[in-house]
Amino acid sequence: MGSIYLIRHGQASFGADDYDVLSPTGVRQAEILGQHLAELGISFDRCLAGDLRRQQHTANSALEQFAAVGLPVPILETDSAFNEFDADAVIRALLPAMLPQEPNALNILRNAAQNRAEFQRIFALIIERWLAGTHDTPELESWLGFVERVRGGLNRILEQADNTQKIAVFTSGGTITALLHLITQMPARQAFELNWQIVNTSLNQLKFRGREVSLASFNGHTHLQLLKTPELITFR
Repeated sequence: MGSIYLIRHGQASFGADDYDVLSPTGVRQAEILGQHLAELGISFDRCLAGDLRRQQHTANSALEQFAAVGLPVPILETDSAFNEFDADAVIRALLPAMLPQEPNALNILRNAAQNRAEFQRIFALIIERWLAGTHDTPELESWLGFVERVRGGLNRILEQADNTQKIAVFTSGGTITALLHLITQMPARQAFELNWQIVNTSLNQLKFRGREVSLASFNGHTHLQLLKTPELITFR
């Protein structure tokens, strides 16, 4: 059977003006992942990433570790189907209707780095509304639309793959969640409960034969655990 490794990007710059930049911890996580895979002798026939900077940077930082020990490094391909959903757009579209029940929500979101627990609570409420689809607007990518975009990316991989290949996809937590939902048929809300647990640079392995795909492992982050440095295990 073939394998697809879904790799979440390293820690981004949560609370900064531009989230889509790896933090120094995120860069280190990506390097550790690459070193770990190289030590295991795992090489890839294809590598893909979305076009977000945090996804591309994670991929390049990890793959540099392969080159450093003489392992082959495939050209990094880009497929925007594996981009994260636009969380800012979801918040902008769905927050106003929540303000009567959550009058402090705007202040919490504007100061997310100082209110991490409250940010997570408010964001989870917004995501529940997005998943329900009852608050969709024409300009917003719906949950169903996002799932179909991700499905298209997976189908393109399967159409070009043979059953012996190892393929890496450097992507994001929401994209991995959508794929879990598609492959396991778990309800969207349940899939998002798992989303909150996905560690930065974790490995999630799919097995495939033809168009049949199954989940083989979820949220593996042994490469970080082995270092016994808790601050390397992050979720944003």
